[in-house]
Amino acid sequence: MAGRTPTAGKDAGGMTTLQIDHRTTYVYRQSVSLGPHRMMLRPRESRDVKLIATKLAIDPLPSLTWANDVFGNTVATATFVDPVSTLIIDSQVTLDHSGEAWPVFDIAASAISFPFTYNDDERLDLGALLMPQYHDPDRRLATWARGFVRGEVTDTLSMLKDLNAAMSAWVSYQSRDEEGTQGPLDTLARGWGSCRDIAVLLIEAARWLGFGARIVSGYLCDTGATAGAIVGSAQAGSTHAWAEIYLPGAGWVAFDPTNRTVGGASLIPVAMARHVNQVVPVSGSFIGASDAFVSLRVTVSVRSV
Repeated sequence: MAGRTPTAGKDAGGMTTLQIDHRTTYVYRQSVSLGPHRMMLRPRESRDVKLIATKLAIDPLPSLTWANDVFGNTVATATFVDPVSTLIIDSQVTLDHSGEAWPVFDIAASAISFPFTYNDDERLDLGALLMPQYHDPDRRLATWARGFVRGEVTDTLSMLKDLNAAMSAWVSYQSRDEEGTQGPLDTLARGWGSCRDIAVLLIEAARWLGFGARIVSGYLCDTGATAGAIVGSAQAGSTHAWAEIYLPGAGWVAFDPTNRTVGGASLIPVAMARHVNQVVPVSGSFIGASDAFVSLRVTVSVRSV
């Protein structure tokens, strides 16, 4: 969902304090019974992200439970008793965010050059994150990905940066309000996609090359290094999606193909998983007439405070 985010000022220590407001509003033609609603709205804390305050307000008031899924994401589940005609889910988060604009990745000597092999423990733990999730019967995507390998031996990080940057040459960014995600072959064929479509294309290409990769959903902030140049979130009223690829020594490295960036300087992760369907911010169901649903509106604001 294209848009430019406001520039966030950093303090002397390189830390930015951000306020994130994320509101989801469902409107129904008449009262409906709501099924459980699953929400992934709480950012993941890390060395670069420190939560200061969080608030989740839901109208009508539900019974709320919290858990962590298999990937360690925080999941809130709301259950409702009475029929409703409107559902409003309002998440407010204040956090400190830091991230180097030009990070240096300390990749293990064994993985500096591609191809390389993960050790046995890494392969075991990466598991399904190494496996492509979409059919490629004619190996079109695999062949396309191999086109970025320059020679029998090449620099691993440089190759991945080339692949990440090439997405904007092959696929133009377009906001897309429809639910779901295009398959990577569809994105290549159409030549356009949303941030989640482009991220899935990068992840599947990386997996065909033998890398462990995962999808990440969260928020995008303009921290100054990319002032006014980033797209895909905030003012357009949407969350953002990008990829992380595992490199021995460096660990999980963020690649945002929508903005051709590497590293987490402008990224605030909320949920990460094997498949894009596992990181939907809000999902749920209702029981009512087939034409009961009227509208869904999502607004996202990320600003410095």
